[in-house]
Amino acid sequence: MSIIELKNVDTIYDGEEFPTIRNINLEINQGEFVCVMGPNGAGKTTLLETVNGLLDHTNGRVSVLGENIKNDGTEIRKRVGYLLQNFSFSPDEPFLVEDVVMMGRVGRIGILNSPDEKDWDTVYECMDLVGVSEFAKKPIGKLSGGEQQKVMLARVMAQEPEILLLDEPFTNLDFKAKEELQKLIINIYEKRNLTTLMVTHDVGSVPKVSSRIVLMDGGQIVLEGNPQEVIESKTWKSVYGLTLGG
Repeated sequence: MSIIELKNVDTIYDGEEFPTIRNINLEINQGEFVCVMGPNGAGKTTLLETVNGLLDHTNGRVSVLGENIKNDGTEIRKRVGYLLQNFSFSPDEPFLVEDVVMMGRVGRIGILNSPDEKDWDTVYECMDLVGVSEFAKKPIGKLSGGEQQKVMLARVMAQEPEILLLDEPFTNLDFKAKEELQKLIINIYEKRNLTTLMVTHDVGSVPKVSSRIVLMDGGQIVLEGNPQEVIESKTWKSVYGLTLGG
């Protein structure tokens, strides 16, 4: 069953003359893990922001969880977890890790309501899930970049999302931190069968559980299909500037 559907979608940033993404047709089925790839400026992040209703598309239709994102964006975003690119806290950030993860519950409990025992149980379950429970009472600014990214993933999971959107989740992480985070993402997907749409520019970051690669270039989808077939295609080599023999 299609859980994300874009039909003939264009999205233009305010002040721009031409669409950043155009004529996008894409369907993501329940339980799929799909990677969106392409060079810088291909429109990958714009696609995620359009799916999440953070950017208003100018043409076409975007349907998420069976609802029109234009009409029901606020409610849909409560059901969609979005891990942002390059999100980090300064060393003097005072928020405790457990409080940062609890922020993921706000959409469910309301801004003016206090969390109850169930909310705290969910928070600690999500911290256990990503391996940051030991940092619960520690200021998040004191953690490493990789540890902070795990906390942000726990915060997203505390939202209890039905869809997970990941925007370059491994950016600026060293090899060990990247490897640990990738294993966590795979574990979450396999345990919860959570429909996942991940943006990455690095072919080495495509998880083995990926069912498809969607290849973008110049704001358009130029190819999609089985990861191995896409990576071995002439279109892939052309988009990434590789010689046909390389």
